[in-house]
Amino acid sequence: MAKPAVKTTDITFSYEGSEKLAVDKARLELEEGSYVALLGANGSGKSTLAKLIDVLEVQDDGTIEVFGIDTKDEDRFWDIRRNTACVFQNPDNQIVGTTVEEDVAFGPENIGVPNPELRERVDKALRYVGLYDRRESSAAKLSGGQKQKLAIAGVLAMAPKLLLLDEATAMLDPVSRDEFLLLIEKLVREKGITVLTITHDMTEASRTDKVYVMDKGMIALEGEPRDILNDVPRMLEAGLDSPIYSKLIWELKNVTGKSYKHEDCTSIISALRYMSDNFFGVKIKAPKREEISKETLVNIKNLSYRYEDNGRFALKDIDLQIHKGELLAIVGRSGCGKTTLVTHLNGIIRPQGDGDVEFRYGDEVLSTTRKKDIKKIRQKVGLVFQYPEYQLFEETVYKDIAYGPKMMGITGDELDKAVREAAKKVGLADEVLDQSPFELSGGQQRRVAMAGVIAMEPEVLVLDEPAAGLDPKGRRSMFETISKLKEKGTTIVLVTHYMDEAYEHADRICTMKDGMIMGVKTPVEMFENKEEVRDMEIRSPYLRRYLEIVAIKLGLDSVSKKNLLMAQSVREAALLIGGKDA
Repeated sequence: MAKPAVKTTDITFSYEGSEKLAVDKARLELEEGSYVALLGANGSGKSTLAKLIDVLEVQDDGTIEVFGIDTKDEDRFWDIRRNTACVFQNPDNQIVGTTVEEDVAFGPENIGVPNPELRERVDKALRYVGLYDRRESSAAKLSGGQKQKLAIAGVLAMAPKLLLLDEATAMLDPVSRDEFLLLIEKLVREKGITVLTITHDMTEASRTDKVYVMDKGMIALEGEPRDILNDVPRMLEAGLDSPIYSKLIWELKNVTGKSYKHEDCTSIISALRYMSDNFFGVKIKAPKREEISKETLVNIKNLSYRYEDNGRFALKDIDLQIHKGELLAIVGRSGCGKTTLVTHLNGIIRPQGDGDVEFRYGDEVLSTTRKKDIKKIRQKVGLVFQYPEYQLFEETVYKDIAYGPKMMGITGDELDKAVREAAKKVGLADEVLDQSPFELSGGQQRRVAMAGVIAMEPEVLVLDEPAAGLDPKGRRSMFETISKLKEKGTTIVLVTHYMDEAYEHADRICTMKDGMIMGVKTPVEMFENKEEVRDMEIRSPYLRRYLEIVAIKLGLDSVSKKNLLMAQSVREAALLIGGKDA
């Protein structure tokens, strides 16, 4: 039997000034060379537990042993740190070097790695994550996803025996996420590294050896991924989610009334074999689709942009029309120009050369090239940044939400109404309004930032990865809010790395690569041609991949297969398979 790399016994911990236990008698054991997922809703204690293991905090009671060393043994502190590395959710919190290669070298330098081994480690780590060509670039000027890759490279260069990943893939594009997960699995398999990954991605969790679920600081569930993740009702009760195939099987049960044992259905193939009697030979009708508006609200013309003179183009020859009332998703690999593009929409970045961003409101045309139009445009276009908590600065949540409307001249009862209605729309309770925004959880801070923009009642709402790092319940709540805003006529521009969210919620998807637009299509059209998807360096949604398997297992004819692949949600797919109207 393998030795434990980490063993915790009845550990408790509370932050200074708080009466609430962040970790409450938690027991966890990681075998050397194992790959383990730690799941739980935001605020359940996952990140705190990781900090205790990495000795960033010290527990109040109980014991933690890392490779047999007690974390309270001050004489052995560096023996733990030398063999343990952590990648946090927000890469800005752990980037310290001026240039990319300096940042990667920081960790191994501090544990005494000499040259030329140091140089070799840095170069190898940068090649692993695809940043070798940017090694001399400024770390501060990388995109959010590239910064996450940089943080990962810095950890890999330290050659740890224990790797702690705290939402390390949250800001990665789908291709980079797949590459990173393959790398982690290779490190576990070939190097014997022990990995504890904190994640809200259930498909990622399904690839591990074992799953722990935390709730209110305690370990609520533990077991193999198939036993934990396939139990959809139980996962929903915990504020979590299940992989697409598990949700599809569960929805099929709800639609058809045919019972099954979830432990017998470890994949969509075995489930369909188990449930196949009702389905073979079924004729599937195409789901009904509402026509989307073709009225142009925003017209982007000939837009190119460089951050530095003679530098590479962040944007090149962009032409894009955004339709009134639509939800347009913008996808693409990290560094492809998504954030640079949407930051042009409210004039934070102004067009260079002959480029232009025009807004049409009836007979009025506003342009970000005209300084006099910028104030009007910013009243009509709200932008929620990639890390929306960075937008918070006031003493209380109420004041933070009120700031934007006040700058627009709104006062008195009208201001109070705007603040409270915006807070309600994003799911913030009245009692939160008097609290400091910096005392809230990450998910609540994102809601405050979003409420501050919504309170200004923008006609266009630009969201740059608004749900990254939120637990599944938080993500569902966020998209419920987005859907309600869209129903009331708000035009939504959504930057996301999550293909399934873009697939389910968007009217159109705009794909970018190397600063250029590769295509703008409906979600179904975007993923019809597998070669084009590969060339655009994106990934098909998990749902569509599983529906391809479903079509084969059901023996569908070409028409029924095409109709099934038009399903844009798990519920819709289950209704189609079950012969119901979607």
